[in-house]
Amino acid sequence: MQVNSILLNIVRVATALALVVIVLGAYVRLTDAGLGCPDWPGCYGKLLVPASEGATSQANIAYPDRPLEHAKAWKEMIHRYAASTLGLLILIMAGLAWKYNQLAHMRTFTTVLLCLVIFQGMLGMWTVTLLLKPIIVMSHLLGGLTILSLLYWSTLRQQSHNGVFVSVANKKQLPFVIGGLVVLVSQISLGGWTSSNYAALVCPDFPTCQGVWWPKMDFSEGFILWRGLGIDYEGGVLHGTARTAIHMAHRIGAVIAFVTLLFIAIQALRSSYNKLKYTGLAVLVLLLVQVSLGIANIKLNLPLSVAVAHNGVAALLLLSLVTLLHQCLPVKK
Repeated sequence: MQVNSILLNIVRVATALALVVIVLGAYVRLTDAGLGCPDWPGCYGKLLVPASEGATSQANIAYPDRPLEHAKAWKEMIHRYAASTLGLLILIMAGLAWKYNQLAHMRTFTTVLLCLVIFQGMLGMWTVTLLLKPIIVMSHLLGGLTILSLLYWSTLRQQSHNGVFVSVANKKQLPFVIGGLVVLVSQISLGGWTSSNYAALVCPDFPTCQGVWWPKMDFSEGFILWRGLGIDYEGGVLHGTARTAIHMAHRIGAVIAFVTLLFIAIQALRSSYNKLKYTGLAVLVLLLVQVSLGIANIKLNLPLSVAVAHNGVAALLLLSLVTLLHQCLPVKK
């Protein structure tokens, strides 16, 4: 097997694993297991969650303010193991690119990707050590999605070289797709801010919020990005009107994102290229599913399966736009 094929297979596996890591991260956050291990990179000073009665007692003595809960600790550590495996795959990609001359065109890309995954690891550490600070949690989410998007982009471009899902280079769609990516990333950021500030359930009704169309809100308090150190954010620290402002901002963003992505999907469906039509259909279906999941989260009081799916479909929707971006740009030979 040629080294190009080996690298492509590694990139494919890494892309799939990156998506799994993002969904696992959402699951950990939504089950309040983000501080299941109060230290980093181990768990109560161990690479494995302490299992014996003696080890558990020692862990509780070492961290009296955060007694060991095995279920939460294992959720957090499984997420860390998966993320570490992803980092190892990216390190292998960079090593191959620098070792073989035929992969010289991948050296800058894999090096940047490696730097990103190292920084993502630091964000993971700060998520724990800074006690779920919202700006760090949100940045950690965006970092994971950035790594996923870059891996997927690399997969698409390399496959196109091999005649698989070749770009149609339809540059007419390019401005719309770039605009759609900006809007979607902004909306995902709002979603991350809503989740990390525990504001998802502050409006228990839909389409109104707290029985009115425009409830009392405190945007200035809700969007303070940095509040100092030493604050434990588990469960949230904001008052009701601040959380309401965050929730409503996410709803308003959802309307803007829906209209924008609906327009992009329709434009793709009207294209003369079948590949663009298929991707446009994927954008449309994922968009409708995502909106339905968002409404279900409110109506059903944030069930875990729906909330995790909402995160996963957001990632897939992002990848569908990355696919459109690939189809808009020619692949250099």
